[in-house]
Amino acid sequence: MKRIAVLGSTGSIGTQALEIINSRDDLQAVGLAVGQSWREGVLQARGTGAQYLAVADPEAAAEAASEFEGVVLSGEPAARELIGACEPDLVLNGMVGAAGLGPSIAALTAGIDLALANKESLVIGGDLIMELAKATGSQLLPVDSEHSAIFQLLSGESADAVDRIVLTASGGPFRGRTELDGITVEEALDHPTWAMGGRITIDSATLMNKGFEMIEAHYLFDLPYDQIDVVVHPQSIVHSLIDLRDGATLAHLGYPDMRVPIGFALGYPVRIELPVERLNLARVGSLDFEEPDPDTFHCLTLAREAGLAGGISPCVLNAADEIAVAAFLEGRIEFNAIAEVIERALNDVGSGPARDFRELFAVDEATRERSEELVSGLEAK
Repeated sequence: MKRIAVLGSTGSIGTQALEIINSRDDLQAVGLAVGQSWREGVLQARGTGAQYLAVADPEAAAEAASEFEGVVLSGEPAARELIGACEPDLVLNGMVGAAGLGPSIAALTAGIDLALANKESLVIGGDLIMELAKATGSQLLPVDSEHSAIFQLLSGESADAVDRIVLTASGGPFRGRTELDGITVEEALDHPTWAMGGRITIDSATLMNKGFEMIEAHYLFDLPYDQIDVVVHPQSIVHSLIDLRDGATLAHLGYPDMRVPIGFALGYPVRIELPVERLNLARVGSLDFEEPDPDTFHCLTLAREAGLAGGISPCVLNAADEIAVAAFLEGRIEFNAIAEVIERALNDVGSGPARDFRELFAVDEATRERSEELVSGLEAK
């Protein structure tokens, strides 16, 4: 029996993970961490038999404790404390944003395998996270569909056999457009392929999400950025590709369904059976690919530049993006201003080495403050 802690259990990744866990006798959810949706978290815990529930908001945690028979942990470190309390074999981190970094550190420090859907853990602290995993012997299993695909494609391949990895991008709702003025929140949230949360959907619309994935891939697979490319593939059937030195290109294909990479991580190293639709290429008919447009989608360029700069720059990139995207969703800035806020924050906060996690948390806070100032300045225009 594999004991699993699910962080962000009421989100898209978490709910699909629990669907898989509940369908199997060899998987058991032992602890859940939730955000605002604590009532749903209580129902999930009852349905899975999980004995531990982490609720960040103390008032919400008090209410949850009155309705839940198990142990309720509260406060900002609740998700981290949950890991030590329920003693899982695997932590699935499906939290959104920089808040997911602390729990990733906690899981790896304890030597627990980490199924990672929280891309910010690697974007913010990639070098330190990978060093920590190596030091404690924890297995880091990517849950993003693209990185899960590459992880599987690279299995059995030597490092010097790989010429290049290629991340596929749907292109988002504005693929093919060269003018992004006047875009509404509703338009930006209308993703053509995936159903995701607000921030990641906007990041997909700006292609920042693909920029984050480049940074993730750099750390996960220990490849320089000149061996990491992006191609736009609107059908989202090919999840990623690798080029090998003998001229072969390997691809991972399937209908877009996040249960596949989630299930792979939950069952690893065993492939578990999933009730997903099998690919019918004849019905798909054709697969289209095109180069991304980094001039129109400037966030992709900013992400690559931050990745190349390394150190604290990806941390700044992420913090500025979180603030800018939230401001757009609140109607405070225009869609085009997202990239402007991020670029100015990168210039204002500066770059430098990332010596430890404490420094990264300080950089994250300083960047958020500066980004809020930049947003306020744009609001005043």
